[in-house]
Amino acid sequence: MAYQSELGGDSSPLRKSGRGKIEIKRIENTTNRQVTFCKRRNGLLKKAYELSVLCDAEVALIVFSSRGRLYEYSNNSVKGTIERYKKAISDNSNTGSVAEINAQYYQQESAKLRQQIISIQNSNRQLMGETIGSMSPKELRNLEGRLERSITRIRSKKNELLFSEIDYMQKREVDLHNDNQILRAKIAENERNNPSISLMPGGSNYEQLMPPPQTQSQPFDSRNYFQVAALQPNNHHYSSAGRQDQTALQLV
Repeated sequence: MAYQSELGGDSSPLRKSGRGKIEIKRIENTTNRQVTFCKRRNGLLKKAYELSVLCDAEVALIVFSSRGRLYEYSNNSVKGTIERYKKAISDNSNTGSVAEINAQYYQQESAKLRQQIISIQNSNRQLMGETIGSMSPKELRNLEGRLERSITRIRSKKNELLFSEIDYMQKREVDLHNDNQILRAKIAENERNNPSISLMPGGSNYEQLMPPPQTQSQPFDSRNYFQVAALQPNNHHYSSAGRQDQTALQLV
């Protein structure tokens, strides 16, 4: 294990099962000390880089090895960061510790944020027509221009969405019409290939052959009927087996 090589043995009293712990003290073995320095230095540089990227922090790292070799990292400039540090120390050399400096900085930042919040709230009230009594004519004209530009952008976006929806519905209509034509063609082809299908209920010829349904039955009235035989000039041509064929017709 790496920790064993750093200590030069495995007899550490703090060693545990798995990844063990090492006692933080100077490594006597020169080779092990150099290997550990390289590993820890690379890890420290990596952490400094990640801190600067993830947290958008200004980071400067300076490391001197036991042989006096310099290793450094800075996401901005080591010299610039050092100058900034010197300025911060000199400006507050007589005011307090680093904790007090940080507290003062955070107070200034919070004051700026509160001022921004108040400004945004006032702007929103003005856009809603509130707190405009104390505004000058120039400020009112500027506010009117902002509202008109906002309305123009809103209407433009609304029309864009409506046109997009209309275009989609038109394309959908064309697709449905094409699908309907394809289905009609398939039905007609099936009826041509199987004529018996058209005579079945639901076929295209079935409705033509069947009489229209009567929605309301009418009472029988003998006065509305007369014998067809009375209208025929030659009644004997319509007799069968010595009996005239009498067909009743209804007067509508």
